[in-house]
Amino acid sequence: MAAPVSRARERGAEPAGASLSVGGTAPADRLLVWLLAGYPLWWALGLGRFAYWLFAVPMAAELVRRHRAEGLRVPPGFWLWALFLVWAVVGLAAVPLEAPGTVPDSGGWGGALVRVADYLVLTVLLLYVGNARGLSPRAVAGALSLLCLATVAGGYLGMLAPHFEFRAPLEYLLPEPLVSDSYVQDLIHPASAQVMDIFGDDYARPKAPWEYTNVWGYMLSLLLVWLVVAWRTHGSSPLVRWGAPAVAALSVLPAVYSLNRALWAGLVLSLLYGGAVLLRSGRIALVAACSAVALLALLVLALSPLAGMVADRFSSPHSDGGRSASNSAAVAAADLSPVVGWGTTREAPGSADSIAVGPTAECPACGRHVIGNAGQLWTLLVAHGWGGTALFLAFFASVAWRYRRVSSPVGLGALLCVLLLFWYMFFYVALMSPLAVTVVAVAVLWREGEPSRADHIPGGRR
Repeated sequence: MAAPVSRARERGAEPAGASLSVGGTAPADRLLVWLLAGYPLWWALGLGRFAYWLFAVPMAAELVRRHRAEGLRVPPGFWLWALFLVWAVVGLAAVPLEAPGTVPDSGGWGGALVRVADYLVLTVLLLYVGNARGLSPRAVAGALSLLCLATVAGGYLGMLAPHFEFRAPLEYLLPEPLVSDSYVQDLIHPASAQVMDIFGDDYARPKAPWEYTNVWGYMLSLLLVWLVVAWRTHGSSPLVRWGAPAVAALSVLPAVYSLNRALWAGLVLSLLYGGAVLLRSGRIALVAACSAVALLALLVLALSPLAGMVADRFSSPHSDGGRSASNSAAVAAADLSPVVGWGTTREAPGSADSIAVGPTAECPACGRHVIGNAGQLWTLLVAHGWGGTALFLAFFASVAWRYRRVSSPVGLGALLCVLLLFWYMFFYVALMSPLAVTVVAVAVLWREGEPSRADHIPGGRR
């Protein structure tokens, strides 16, 4: 049976019995499918990113059970990630310290502890996916493609009903002072769009079912990759064969409407990656056909009203000045505490234009911009210094390098998700959902590339 299974993997198909429907597996191996495919429900309940925390509890319990029964596998290079976790915890000692050039007492324990908890949850997610034998990579691709469908639908909801929102059940359970906090509102209050001043007036940018428009764009980029993977691995189903390309085509409109320039560039990079993969496999005719379709799509876009929207976005930098000032301040903060950073982000006095700008009754959001919130790289630099940043990036870089020669559709899609981290880290903060999808991709690469070769945490009954 080894030869048929091997040939099936080369074609990108799973052996018989491995599908999105994992009813034949233990319930513990279906937790990830419930988390990802059910995310719109968790968002509507007000859980959002905290759904990962809740699911991490039974996932951790399952890991403990498996460790006691047979030991746990960990991915190659896991020591880099483990050392980063230690680095992040040690860096908490710097939270009470005052970073020069920042607003005093602008750090705070809340954000620092949440961030460390996020990393621990991601660790559980990584080990869970890597050790859940009953969870096939094909099922992971199916769950993520369903989440892609929800994200595209959320994009249209933000376009057609930009002021749609409702009070989530969780909001009724939390204390009112906590619920009224603007940051907490962003995390637990379901809304279809993020209203911002882009062209000199309020403009609604899609964000459902995520916290921010930037997270929506990052997630759309990652999930479209898995939609293509599901199209390749579930292609025998007519619904997937025709539905996946239709969803990908429909995603163009909300992607443009979101005005996310980093997303636009990320999608181009993904297309170039796909073209390079096809060229490497000698499928020149298919590359030519895809290029023709892409050029036709660009022509249609250029002749549509969307072209004006794209041109206006590039002529209206909007947040570029603030981003540049925040990023420069992040580097300066890392230089002042290069080893472990400052434990969490800080606020800078003034604005990108003047240090004299500050909050007022008429404009409570003016001035005091957050240092490190313009991208995952800058967050790492401020919170964990150059040392922690190097460990974080080294882990994902080592994964990408180790599995650079994967050839299955699932492996190629997972590799692209890891590589996209190195693009989006300059523009978007990856915690929590984008980084969750990225560590799932790491676990899939690990399982695809080395199904029987990995380090172990010894365990089992003796």
